[in-house]
Amino acid sequence: MALLDAAAVLLVLAAAFGFLNHHLLKLPFAIGLLVSGLLASFCVLALDALVPSWDVGAQVRAMVLEINFADTVLSGMLSLLLFAGALHTDLGKLKKRLSVILSLASVGVLISTAVAGCSAYALFRAFGVDIQFIWCLVFGALISPTDPIAVLGIMKAAKAPKQLEMKVIGESLFNDGTGVVVFTVLVGVGVAMMTGGDAAADEAMSPGRVTTVLLKEIVGGVVLGLVAGYACYRAFKTLDEPNLEILISVATVFGIGFVASRLHLSAPLAAVVAGLFIGNRGRLTAMSAQTSQNLDVVWTFLDELLNAVLFLLIGLEVFAIDYSRASYLWVAAVLIPAVLLARFLGVFVPVTVLRLKRDIDRGTVRVLTWGGLKGGISVALAMKLPEFEGRNAVLTATYVIVVFSIVVQGLTVGKLIRSTYPSGVAPRAEEPDDEQAAAPAS
Repeated sequence: MALLDAAAVLLVLAAAFGFLNHHLLKLPFAIGLLVSGLLASFCVLALDALVPSWDVGAQVRAMVLEINFADTVLSGMLSLLLFAGALHTDLGKLKKRLSVILSLASVGVLISTAVAGCSAYALFRAFGVDIQFIWCLVFGALISPTDPIAVLGIMKAAKAPKQLEMKVIGESLFNDGTGVVVFTVLVGVGVAMMTGGDAAADEAMSPGRVTTVLLKEIVGGVVLGLVAGYACYRAFKTLDEPNLEILISVATVFGIGFVASRLHLSAPLAAVVAGLFIGNRGRLTAMSAQTSQNLDVVWTFLDELLNAVLFLLIGLEVFAIDYSRASYLWVAAVLIPAVLLARFLGVFVPVTVLRLKRDIDRGTVRVLTWGGLKGGISVALAMKLPEFEGRNAVLTATYVIVVFSIVVQGLTVGKLIRSTYPSGVAPRAEEPDDEQAAAPAS
């Protein structure tokens, strides 16, 4: 399918399903699109089963598979979405919670990766799926990043405390980049094991090699983001043309992706850093009020548009899942609580350690655990995996967990927030933007 044809189909479907969701399902926008995509997919599968001679399922499956979901998300949407999120984030408020955010996005992701990976290895083996331990760790890495895009609207509707909302936003900006880097390192080890045996794997896992990859991806990504953000900022300083400045901001994100892919740097981290720089320093000293307003309008629209297409694609990707073995679906169902446990430990451990030095809101652990939705990045990373024994099982498990997370957790986290913060304010809050004092309960 040609690029423009695929874009046309997706945009028409997103608009149509959004309209139906608004009038019939009445679910939150992103969740409604995913559910609509799922329902449409299941209707096609049912029609294919009832009238096999029409061969509708095969035709739709071929169309869906022609859209490279992994490249669409990882090479296109992710950087744009992260830049849009960072552009609207107050760096001053982010700094006040930086220790919590960075701990969740680093130590928390590593803990979640290890727990989810070990759980997956035990459960895959218990259900008769032959898979190496390294690929279970890869599964842990790809399922650990959170995608709280859908839940942010629910948080606002539930009148969640601003400091909680900022933690969710901050974590989402950084843990996608961390998750992709950890995923890249572990996939490199897995490929080395398949092609070169244990010796190659030991070399790929050597501290020097891992450190080099991490520094190149993370530090290089941050530096690229600062350079790109500063270049965009300097251009804004010489202009007072809102349309041209918006064009430059969009070009900056695409330029980041182009350079990062060729130098093997972290494009997500670069996009976040550039967005924070432009959205804060640029907004204060390089933009007119008109440019700032127009920039917000355009990037808010792009954010909503890309999220609509992304969640619709997740619903349609049911055609890419292997249903030939029922054991894949059973292990996926059992992995849901295991992944939730991994998320809980990935939040509980850093927050508990940080509570020794500072007060953190009551309810932070349980809300961040249940509100840590999985999303398109997990499915995209799973589809990016090389061929290995058990790959289809990993892809199926990832898809089932993501759908459960978005639909079930996404539709219930608002109730959890309201019950945890019935007044919409954390207890003993001194001022809305400060870290809240709280009891050490989680």
